[in-house]
Amino acid sequence: MRAIDAGILICPECHQLNRQEKGHDAQRCVRCGARVHARHPDSLGRTWALLLTAAILYIPANLLPIMTVSSLGKGEPDTIMSGVITLVHMGSLPVALVVFVASILVPTFKLVGLALLLISVQRHQPLSARQRIIMFRFIEWIGRWSMLDIFVIAILVAVVNFGTLARVEPNLGAVAFATVVILTMLAAVTFDPRLIWDYTESDDDHE
Repeated sequence: MRAIDAGILICPECHQLNRQEKGHDAQRCVRCGARVHARHPDSLGRTWALLLTAAILYIPANLLPIMTVSSLGKGEPDTIMSGVITLVHMGSLPVALVVFVASILVPTFKLVGLALLLISVQRHQPLSARQRIIMFRFIEWIGRWSMLDIFVIAILVAVVNFGTLARVEPNLGAVAFATVVILTMLAAVTFDPRLIWDYTESDDDHE
């Protein structure tokens, strides 16, 4: 049995259990006074909006240069993929693999994974609640690695600044990529995982 079936609401701030009051749409937590809801209002709509915006920005994030490395006054801007190829040619295969996974595979998996999760919940796809929750937790877990590329650029910009000898400059691609990461993180936060159980028809999934 779900908590909502027993008339219990959990406070999103202090996690106090509150008895649901019938006929009260704007119920407050008895402990901290925060507004409590049976489910986050418009969770699916907000998650879709953030996810679609991130998907649109993911295109310029990969096509626009993410940074420019200059040496002795000369340098060319690199996109994420061209930077990976450059690292491979330089013999830095492990570093190239890390950048490829963190900057290409992880954001792509988050976008596709969240979209599949939303579709499966809304359309009652043949996917158990256990599988959905494992997918959601994995998406949340890998989200922490999405900003690795941006952190590396920030460190390089701060450390490598020797005028005409050597310089690292961020480009618009870095801004677009950081925005994509932030939007996907917000999309995971706005999604209410309790909807997974609400939209599961099989009783076995509630065990």
